[in-house]
Amino acid sequence: MEHAIVIMAVLVLVALIFDFMNGFHDAANSIALMVSTRLLTPQAAVLWAAFFNFIAFLVFGTAVAKMIGKGIIDPDFVNNAVIFGALCGAITWNVLTWWLGIPSSSSHALVGGLVGAGVAHAGTGAIVAAGLIKTSAAIILSPLFGMLLALILMVTVLWFFEKSAPYPAERRFNKLQFISASLYSLGHGGNDAQKTMGIITVLLVTNGFQTNFEVQTWVIISCHAMIALGTLFGGWRIVRTMGMGITRIRPSGAFSAQTAGSIALFLATYMGIPISTTHTITGAIVGVGLSRRASAVRWGLASRLVWAWVLTIPCSGLIAAVSYHFGKSFL
Repeated sequence: MEHAIVIMAVLVLVALIFDFMNGFHDAANSIALMVSTRLLTPQAAVLWAAFFNFIAFLVFGTAVAKMIGKGIIDPDFVNNAVIFGALCGAITWNVLTWWLGIPSSSSHALVGGLVGAGVAHAGTGAIVAAGLIKTSAAIILSPLFGMLLALILMVTVLWFFEKSAPYPAERRFNKLQFISASLYSLGHGGNDAQKTMGIITVLLVTNGFQTNFEVQTWVIISCHAMIALGTLFGGWRIVRTMGMGITRIRPSGAFSAQTAGSIALFLATYMGIPISTTHTITGAIVGVGLSRRASAVRWGLASRLVWAWVLTIPCSGLIAAVSYHFGKSFL
């Protein structure tokens, strides 16, 4: 029993490390536009985003946690080695893409890790097809939805303020950005923290520490605290890419992108779909650029990001499968 508790504690710790890395890796999604438009200093921006990452548990339920915990891989085929492999695959891919300054998806790295480790353990029969299809569809739909909504919002803003002097109009959006950035950080914390909640809860069920799939309060608080802590440490390499690399952003554009992204995150979280904050905000930023003209978007960089997204699930899955075979010898 003591041995089982030690293993459980170690795996929970690894899951929380992933949660920290998620916040660290995805901090740019929440703060890049605030920093690039000089709304806040980097230090103030991470504090702002981390606060809303943490309090997101007051707004959202646990539908995404349930999707991750039992909607991607059948819980009957989950054991400690599968979770170990999934987390190793996701963490390794996150570290690699962070080092290269590529804003890949922590969410889909975790999904890829679960699929890779689950298949390595029990074959394709371990996959819950409906949940994997829904999550995979979100890879395509979330950036497209963010792009379309941001484009509509930005065109509306440009039309509404067509006869206004640019400087006073942009000053108004600097103030409105506090609202849009807060909502985006809230949505980021609400969707992403739940992914680790799902991992920890399925661990508790698998190891017999609880009988039903209900996310305990200590798990909710711990996961939100860790993702907020990760955001505090930030991911400055990716901030430069997200905030300045894709297109030039003014306060009105930042407001439109953040508002579009937050709407997408709120909808997905309430529907229990684990979407990528990175994909969503990148699509929204592209939509803002398109509102001016197609050439305003740096398509070379955008295509590089798309390739990173395409590779995330297979690469993290492969790493997870290898890690599973390593982990099963001692877990």
